[in-house]
Amino acid sequence: MPTRPEPRVAGLVLAAGASVRYGSPKQLLQYGDGVLLDAVLATARASSFEQIVVALGGAAAQVREAVDTAGCDVVVNPEFGSGCSSSIAAALAALDPGTDVLVLLLGDQPQVRPESVRRLLEGRGDAAIAVCRYDDGIGHPFAFSRSTFPDLASLHGDKGVWRLLDQRAAEVAEVPVAGSIPADVDTEDDYDRVLAELREAR
Repeated sequence: MPTRPEPRVAGLVLAAGASVRYGSPKQLLQYGDGVLLDAVLATARASSFEQIVVALGGAAAQVREAVDTAGCDVVVNPEFGSGCSSSIAAALAALDPGTDVLVLLLGDQPQVRPESVRRLLEGRGDAAIAVCRYDDGIGHPFAFSRSTFPDLASLHGDKGVWRLLDQRAAEVAEVPVAGSIPADVDTEDDYDRVLAELREAR
């Protein structure tokens, strides 16, 4: 039997938020030798995606000036204030038409590791949707097959992806990934925590 070709996988980094809760562009907070978004892009680049799309919105000009997006397709979402679902819809239009799987990465979640992405893709099988099952619950990154793209394009608001997981629960594969759910940086306390964990890891 002929071997089935490997799926074409794209990564989407959602970094369009206005950082309303934080008060300044989270994407540009210092982290390690760069900023938060640098760390997320490093994970994306190390994940062997055929394409990386970065969705920007709030502070897009500042981010493009400060962050190296070489090798990425940058999409600026003018509707970023309506929630991350609008950034997903904008990014879908930029995907290579041959894309089979889309992996979502959050631009304010610098602790996600390339190993977690690889585990997610290896463990998803043929599932329409795959999520990481950490020790303490479900968390990003998520993987979506091409069959879900129309649903992704029609989502609304900040929690649209989670509602889609509920709606298509029977099609969701939970892939075990060791460790705790990587923290989102929404507040100064969150930021202090990820910096402390980074120092401990060094």
